Amino acid sequence: MDAAQVQSQVAEVAQDFAADRPARQLRRHLDAADFDRLAEAGFLLTGVPAAVGGLWLDIARSTRTISELLRTLAQGDPSVALVSSMHPAVLSFWLCQPAAPAPYTMAWREQSRFAAQTARDGSWWGTITSEPGSGGDVARSKAVAKRDAGGAYRISGQKHFGSGSGVSSYMVTTAVPEGEEAADWFFMETRGAAWDGSTGMKLVAEWDGHGMIATQSHAFEFSGFPAVRMAWPGNLRVVSGVAGAFVSSIFTAVVVGVVQAAHERARAQVSRRRDGLRPYETVEWARVENEAWLIDQAYEGMLRAVEAKGSGALLDALHAKTAIAELAESVTGRICRVIGGGSFHRSSPFGAAFEDVRALGFLRPPWVLAYDQLLERTWERLDKG
Repeated sequence: MDAAQVQSQVAEVAQDFAADRPARQLRRHLDAADFDRLAEAGFLLTGVPAAVGGLWLDIARSTRTISELLRTLAQGDPSVALVSSMHPAVLSFWLCQPAAPAPYTMAWREQSRFAAQTARDGSWWGTITSEPGSGGDVARSKAVAKRDAGGAYRISGQKHFGSGSGVSSYMVTTAVPEGEEAADWFFMETRGAAWDGSTGMKLVAEWDGHGMIATQSHAFEFSGFPAVRMAWPGNLRVVSGVAGAFVSSIFTAVVVGVVQAAHERARAQVSRRRDGLRPYETVEWARVENEAWLIDQAYEGMLRAVEAKGSGALLDALHAKTAIAELAESVTGRICRVIGGGSFHRSSPFGAAFEDVRALGFLRPPWVLAYDQLLERTWERLDKG
């Protein structure tokens, strides 16, 4: 399938999801059938290089394509869109860096080939990196990765925000290798693993958030669970940095899709009574229109920056992601105030959109870490002149 065909088929799936929006908003779980449909539509190809039949060309040419898929999908079901975004986000660690320096060159190439093949074969990838007390910073992992007699790693420690738990076949995480000081990247095959602790993976708490309620972002305790270390050891910061502009863009696309769907529905509703709007409602709606426009401009600016600079657009992407996250809360909150108390009925799309974008603001990553990263990159750019 080419990108246009996948976009068309994902749009059709999203439309079906949107038609069932009231029922979907009441869900607290994921439906595997949704992900089967997306796989059939070609979405898994977002994590596969074009050279072997996928959609990935490079960060400059693929970011808009994949972001638009996720923006479209978020208009139908935000929870499914967020979980789906993890797949290309995780696989971008290999895709954005097709080559590693010696002595890791061949091992990295083989691991990249393996990861792409799993996606071609129908496997979903996800992430379970956050830990209690880490503030969302994956480098502050306290989980430990020990090597067994056969040389394989086994991870022990607590993890939460495992979005897509039960759907993802593979999940990326971080842990500190035994005998080392810094955390590194690992991935685990979680497909079919029991959650009762018998496999080394124990469910500690089911996800019960106010927003993104159906993402199954559960918390687990791992005890000697098998894991594979990324074939370029000690590369945590480098991989994250090179893929950062892409990952920021696709997460932002989910927020934009949620806001655009809410804005479109609210505009149709408000326009029918525009002559009877009270002064406060008139001012609030004008602000809705203005902030929604700003979101669209920031999103487009982010995509253009990545198209022009590739991985060098990380700071641009962080600016856009942070600004859009703040604007999204503001615009969806204003929509709720104009629509009225009915916005917070569980069947209403407006209160749900407000909570969904708030959840994304806190989780991708937490606000404190988001601003830390933004300023860190700003100072780096200034220091470089």
